[in-house]
Parts: sequence; structure tokens; C-alpha cells
Amino acid sequence: SKGPAVHSLRMQADRVRYRNYMKKTLENTPNLTLVQAEVVEVLVENGAVSGVRTAFGMTYRAKAVIIATGTSLGGRVIVGEHAYSSGPDNTLPATRLTAALRDIGVSIVRFKTGTPPRVHSDSIDYSVLERQEGDEPAFLFASDDYGTNLLPCYVTYTNPETHRIIRENLHRSPLFGGMIKGVGPRYCPSIEDKVVRFADKDRHQIFIEPMGLDTKEMYLQGLSSSLPEDVQRDIVHSMKGLENAVIMRTAYAIEYDCSDPTQLRPTLEFRDIGGLYGAGQFNGSSGYEEAAAQGLIAGINAARKLQGKESLVLDRSEAYIGVLIDDLVTKESHEPYRMMTSRAEYRLLLRQDNADQRLTEKGYEVGLISQERYDRLKEKERLIESEIERLKNAYVGTSEKVQELLESYESTPLNSGSSLAELIRRPELSYEAVTDIDVTRPELPKDLAAEVIEQVDISLKYDGYIQRQKRQVEQFKKMENKKIPEDMDYDAVNSLRIEAVQKLKEYRPVSIGQASRISGVSPADISVLLVYLSGNHR
Repeated sequence: SKGPAVHSLRMQADRVRYRNYMKKTLENTPNLTLVQAEVVEVLVENGAVSGVRTAFGMTYRAKAVIIATGTSLGGRVIVGEHAYSSGPDNTLPATRLTAALRDIGVSIVRFKTGTPPRVHSDSIDYSVLERQEGDEPAFLFASDDYGTNLLPCYVTYTNPETHRIIRENLHRSPLFGGMIKGVGPRYCPSIEDKVVRFADKDRHQIFIEPMGLDTKEMYLQGLSSSLPEDVQRDIVHSMKGLENAVIMRTAYAIEYDCSDPTQLRPTLEFRDIGGLYGAGQFNGSSGYEEAAAQGLIAGINAARKLQGKESLVLDRSEAYIGVLIDDLVTKESHEPYRMMTSRAEYRLLLRQDNADQRLTEKGYEVGLISQERYDRLKEKERLIESEIERLKNAYVGTSEKVQELLESYESTPLNSGSSLAELIRRPELSYEAVTDIDVTRPELPKDLAAEVIEQVDISLKYDGYIQRQKRQVEQFKKMENKKIPEDMDYDAVNSLRIEAVQKLKEYRPVSIGQASRISGVSPADISVLLVYLSGNHR
């Protein structure tokens, strides 16, 4: 209801099938060697990474290394008064790598996250639950064989009885008893944290999601907890539809070690250790989408470094990935970072419906997009541009047919002629709505018609806002393009405040734009920097 800038369509994915698909893909990739072992040390020589050493003493030489430890680094699972060393889903923890990373100068912080209980599908009473279908199509520009939402989700709610059970057992919660030391994510707290922090709320929404097509496990999204197992059972059974639910896996909290991401460049390479990259939750973000995005960028840049090519950096005006990474490397975060639309200044341009137009060319340049897919994008862009131009020049008069159509949509009648583009800009009308009076409408290619129509609609309706945001981006780019030398001596810049000097020396920003987003660097400091750099340039 709030427009395309904040649409977030949903694809229900099967993570087991995805994992198996990617494992098969990797194992069938030519010239790729796979070794499964626990890495306990990252080797560094002359300020650059030189390889890794495993728990069995084997050394592997490397010019680039990516650390993507997720929540396994120093992992500690906690349920009630019970705690033990473990990675997620009872995988082995990485217990020796933290100390080795500290030895090479990596600053480590400790965070916490959690996971909800899983219940057996057949033990749920779906007749009393709200059913939620996935969006179709979830990704309009994906290939035809991308997949579809095959299973629905369901919604239930906590209630006063649920909250009573939680409050009466807070003394048994490791979160409130001091057993958990790591900092958790503010925007996806555990259920006991939510009940305490939002005491005025009578209920909280719980999504019941299938774990996959080949399992009976259902994921109770929104019910993360570290309360004892018997309390968790009572909490689950207190909710509508889950009165007889069988818990297959208990919810748990997990503490883990991760790096302070302000040590990283926007490429996700460590500033002081050449060739060493961080990715995923190791960089202090939350998991799933945030983690996957960083893995993609770290992988691209590690490969391009070895190829002697320029790194790929997406800026804040190009992608949510750009916002995510820029926030991580320039802003101090004391909790796992979660990406939200409100963090982006240019979210009218960063819509999910135009992701292919924003990023396909970059994917093509780095070798991850096929020629066929790139050519398809170019044809789509040509069709959108020509269709918008046609609509701006296609005029209709005040005929009875036109007025009847407008009346049927409760739209103001015309007093004089109007272009179809002007009509489509009206909130109550659309490209499809004016079909009957559009006598010059061309036959769009079937495989691109829906995509073209959507973009034409949005481009015309939001044209004024989009153009204004593009002008803001131009100003933003000017600051991003003012590069700061890597060996900049901030102590030599007169009139910079002491705090600004300290922060700039610590973060080593690559541009004036990045410097302006560092906490502790004021607009006055930026003005001083601009004058100094301008003088040095002359």
C-alpha cells in the first residue's frame, strides 16, 4: 500500500535443496579443489595473507582468503541453564581460530543470535490459522525455471497466557540471568525480550513456515528463545493452532565471535592485511540475506584481486548491498546489523522490481551473467524506453468512450485532450486501465510483457520523485568521487578536530563521501578536508 519503494516480495525457499544444489554445482565446477577441514590459523607475511593452516597441521598457500565462519566461531549454544560449545544446528564449533585471528591483528567482538523451535507439521491445527500464500511471481525478471512458491505459510499470535508464562519464568532465562554475554540483534529479539520490552503489546505475530518440501519440520518465525525446554513447550502450546504441537527441535541462543567490520575496506578486504576478506555474519551482520550478499561481494573481489582487476564496490545509490557494506565499514555497530529499507536514502531507486536494470550490467562485467541474459535486459530496456515515449505522444480526446472509462475508475473527466502518459500518472489509473482507449498499443513480446508494463507504470507514476532522487544521487556521487589518498597524513591537516583526526586515521576512508558518514567527523571537518585536498592537488 505504500508504493514500490518499500515492496518486499517473498519467495519461500528450501534451504536443504539449495545447499544440495550448490554442493553439486561446486563439485562439478572445473579447476575447483574442495577440501573439508577445520582451519585454525590464517598465515600472514609482510602485511598480506599467505595461506591457512588446518587442525591437522596441513598448510595451504593462498594469495586470497575469505573468512565466512557464520556463528561457528567460538560458538556456544545456550538453552535454559545448559550451555555447550557448538556451531549452529549442532555442527562443530571453530574453537581455536579466534585467538589466531587476534594474533594477526583482527579485532574481535562477541555477538548473540537465536533460532526458534521447530514443530511437526502434522501436529498443527491449520483450520484456525491465517493462511499466507507467497508472492507470484516473487522475482519477475528471473529465468523461467527459477522456481515458484509451492507451500503456504501460516500466522498465529502470542496472547496474554503466553506472556504470563514468559514473565513467570524470566528468572530461568539465561538472557536476563547474565549467562548470555553476547549482544543480540535489536530488530529480531527473542520472544522473552519482546515481552519485556513491549509490555504494552497484547500479542506478537508468529509465522509458521515450512522448512522445505521434503521435511515435516515447521519453523516458528518470531519465537526465538533461550528459555528452558519445558517453558518453551508451554509457550508453544499456549498459542492458537499449536495446542498439541510436537516440538522436534528446541529453540536456542548461540553466542559467537566475529570481527569488527570497521577494519574492512568497502571491498570487504581487511585494510591492514592484504588478500584477507571477511564475509557474512563474521562481519557483524545478521544472517541469511545480509550474509549472502557479503559472500557474493567478497568472492567477486577476492577473485578480481588475483586477476589483477579493479574491485567491485556498489555504492549506496546502486544497491542495498552498497548500503549494507557502507554501514558496516563506516558506522560503529554494537549489535548484529540488519538491513532495512529505512536505512537507504535512495530507496525509491533501489526497488526490487528494477534490480535487474541496476545490477545486471555489473554482473555481466565481472563474468557472472550470461550473454543471453544480458541481451534480454538490453531488449527490455529498449522496449520500456520506446513504450514510455509512445505514451507521451499518444493523445486521446473527450470522446464518450474516454469519459466512460474515466468514470468507471472514478477519475476526473477530461475537459480537453490528454496524453496516455498523463492519464497513467493518475493514482487510480494504470497502463492496463487505459487499454481500451489506447489505439496504438503495440504487441509486446510475451516473455517480457509483464516486466515492461510494470516498469512503464512505475516510471510514469513516480517520474517526478525519481528525477528528484536522481539529482540527489548526482550530488552524492560528487562526494564519492573525491578520493582520499591511502597514505593521507591527517595530522598534517590544520583545523581538523582531534576526534576527527583519530576517527579518520582509524577508518582510513577511501573518499570524502565515506569520510562524511563516519561518526565523529563533522561537516566542518569535511570542509577542512576538501580545502586541504584541493590545495594539495593544485
